[in-house]
Formats: sequence, C-alpha cells, structure tokens
Amino acid sequence: MPSSFWSMNHTLQILGKSAWYPPLGLLTIAAMLPESWHLHLVDLNVTILKDDDLDWADQVFLSAMNVQEISARDIIHRATARNKTIVAGGSLFTLQHERFPGIHHFILNEAEITLPQYLADLELGIPKTIYQSDAFASVRETPIPAWNLIDLKKYQYGIIQYSRGCPYHCEFCDVPTLYGNLPRTKTPEQVIAELEVFREQSVVPSILFADDNLIGNRKVLKQELLPALIAWRKQHVPIFSFSTQVSINLVDDEEMMDLMLEAGFRHLFIGIETDDEDTLTLTRKSQNLRRNILNSISILHRKGFIVVGGFIVGFDTDTVDTFQNQIDLIQSSGIMLATVNMLKAPPGTPLFERMKNEDRLIADFSFQEAETNIRLNMPAATFYREFHRTIQLIYGAAFSFERAKKWLSEFNHLPTVETDIPGLNATEYLPVLFRTIFYIGIRYKDRKYFWRLLWWTLRHRPRLMDWALIESIFIYQLHHLLQEYSSTLVHKIGELDSTTDLVPIAQ
Repeated sequence: MPSSFWSMNHTLQILGKSAWYPPLGLLTIAAMLPESWHLHLVDLNVTILKDDDLDWADQVFLSAMNVQEISARDIIHRATARNKTIVAGGSLFTLQHERFPGIHHFILNEAEITLPQYLADLELGIPKTIYQSDAFASVRETPIPAWNLIDLKKYQYGIIQYSRGCPYHCEFCDVPTLYGNLPRTKTPEQVIAELEVFREQSVVPSILFADDNLIGNRKVLKQELLPALIAWRKQHVPIFSFSTQVSINLVDDEEMMDLMLEAGFRHLFIGIETDDEDTLTLTRKSQNLRRNILNSISILHRKGFIVVGGFIVGFDTDTVDTFQNQIDLIQSSGIMLATVNMLKAPPGTPLFERMKNEDRLIADFSFQEAETNIRLNMPAATFYREFHRTIQLIYGAAFSFERAKKWLSEFNHLPTVETDIPGLNATEYLPVLFRTIFYIGIRYKDRKYFWRLLWWTLRHRPRLMDWALIESIFIYQLHHLLQEYSSTLVHKIGELDSTTDLVPIAQ
C-alpha cells in the first residue's frame, strides 16, 4: 500500500504492528486452491518480496487495487524476468486488464466464479488468458480465509467481509460495477466461524468488517447478523471491537444504531464528501441529501460511535469558496480523523465515462493521493494551492487536537448496553503508552497540543483518557501524512506557477 491516509505507518510504529490488516483477498483465494498445492503468501505491507520467493514458485498469484499499480508492476517485472507464470486478479485487473500484457492468466470479477474455471482448465492443460463473468457470486459459499499463511500478531486488525455490493449509485464509486447494487451477505454462522479464529488466537484487538456498506441490506443485517453477534459476544469476553463502513443514513434508524452498538461496532467510516446540496445531487450521493450533516454526526458521536469521515474537493460545482466551507464543516463536526481527497475518476465509474466523453481524463495516472486524473473547473494552480492550504489546516496539530476535544466532549462512553468496548488500557498496553509519550509527548514538535488535550481530558472527561491517547496517535499520523503530501503539492504548485496550467480548465 502506498503512503496514504490508510497506510497509517507511523500509527503502526507506536502500536507495535507491521500492517493495519491482512490481505483478505489473497487469503480467501488461497483457501480456494487445491489442498495439494504448496502455498507461500508474501504481504508487501509486512515484508519484502525476495528473489528466493519467486524462484521457489511455479505460479505467482497477484491481487491489487488501482492505488497499488506501481507495486504491482514491479512484481510483474520481477516475475517475468524469472520466467514465472503470473496469475492476476483484484479490482485493478478486473477493470483494466488490457493494460497489463505481461500477465499470463487473469482471474477477473469474483473469484468464487472464475477461479474454479481456471483451475479446471489448468488441470486439463488448457488454461485460457482471461476468465471473467458478469454474474455475481454467492458469498454464502466463500470459504474461511487461509489464516495459517500469515502471522496475525503483525496486524492491528483482523478482517472479515460480511457482504458485497452497495444499493447506492455515487458517480465516483466503482463498487456497483464490481459488486452490484444488491448487497449479498454471508450467513451468521459463516461470520461467527471466522470470528472464532480471531478469538482463539487472541492477538488482534479489533476486527474490520470490510464491507462496501454494512447497512446496505438492512433487513438481513437486523434479523440475522446483529442478533447473532450480540448472542456470541454475551458468551465470550468482549476481547475486540468492530469497525466498518456505512452510509450516513444509519442515523435515521434508531434500532439499527442500538443493535450495532450492542453487537460491538464503534468505528464507522462514512463518506460525507460535502454538505453542498448541488454537489451531492451532481455526484448522485442521494443518501446524504436533505439532511443536516453536522446534526447527523453529532447523533452518532452521542450514541457512542467514532466517526471517520471522507471528504472530497474537485467537483464541477466547487469554487474557491468550497475549500473554506469544507474546513468549517470538518472542524464543526468534531470528526477527529477526517480525510480530504481530490476527486478522482476510477475506471468502472460513471464519472470516468463522463470525463472520457468530455475529453477531461489525464493519462498515465497511478492514483496517488495528492493528485487527480481529471481536468478541473478551476485553474489548476488555484486548486492545488487551496487544497494544500486545506490539508495544512485539517491535518495540522492545532485543528486536529481541537476536533479531538470536540469529539471527546460529545462521545458517549457509557453506552446503554452491557457489552461496552474498552479503549486503550495503559496497564495492558504499557509498551504502547510508553511509545505514545516518547513519540508524541517528547519528540513531536507540536507536543504542546498533545499535553493540552490530556490536561483538558483529565479535567473534563477523565474516564476518556484512554480514548484521548488513542486519538492522539492518529493525529500524529496526520502530521506525517501532511509532510509527505506537502512535498508533492509544493512541487506541483511550483510547476504550475512557472508554466501555463498543466491541467487546463475544463470548457
């Protein structure tokens, strides 16, 4: 994973972990391969790919998303140099396989359908180049991932996928193309069986439900999964909490919120994007329309959830004023972890097709964070300069710790359920506490904000001191992310200031 909001490498350093979560796709594929095969999994988020790894293999299976293209091409080059058969899948190849002529076999779309076809042909000695399907797989037949291939202790999160698909049609999202608009779900028994693996090993403090939108199929979630999770948690010590991704209209369903809290869900990623109604209409974000965004976020905080918010700039309706509006929205929300992204048009999205038809796509784009692949409706130099100013404030220490204070003032640390989720307990995680004090309280140049937050918490919300420490670790990550993005942005702005716009205004 390239350096981004989601890589969290400095947070992982403090937590003493190597990666945020395991490679669920490859682990699931591994569980579908013949038992007679000898398997070796290399997670590039944890270790490096050695020449010996490639020399050992008969086939190299590769899975990647579009943000991992640079790394994927390096692997393809190295495997090709050693005359290895390369088998590739994942969203990067499903949507753009024609751009990778060096790959021998493509297992596209959902592997539950296309991988068995490849394996059958391979057994007959007649494997094809491309295996693809327009059908969507039943995830109720998906096996438990091959967890024996990795060391779970190196990861902060365990990971489970309960459903695939999302009922919404956001213009910039490729999920409907990849997985459809009708969310397909696993059975509660499947999910519990996967959770039991993590419970028995007792090495991860949290579990990520890696769903496109966990509440996409509300009826099944309410009637099947959440009651099963609640019952399972009551049978066992609640050793970990759950995180997931949902749409903001969760706040419209009081029963759903209560069930999710009782089931153990705490961290929620929500794509907020903007509160501008014209922009939400343009980008087909119907689930966010006609609501008070700030009130919705406040409801979630007061219920006992921690919201991680996604925001976007660069829509056709955006103006120079949009950047300050986003800053004000984020600061008022109390969302401590807020990611501000440039609008991008991934292949497989309606936005990609619209930009292509309007001749607004920029070629040779590798989906790095501080860049965009579309021609914007404002001068590029202005856009990049305002974007830089925005993240300097939002990711900066003064604004970040102020948001943490607002969240701590709202957060309900006494949920109305029996199975509360502990935060960071210093007596259990002394090494993490020591590293937090060392890196943030001593070495960090903006450490004064850290100590001010702890003092404020001690005076006003002492029972939330563990959460104040946790949020400070994430703020420390934002500091380093800002430094990395700033280097790219300053260079880009310098180029634009010294020449005509490299990204011309859309006409």
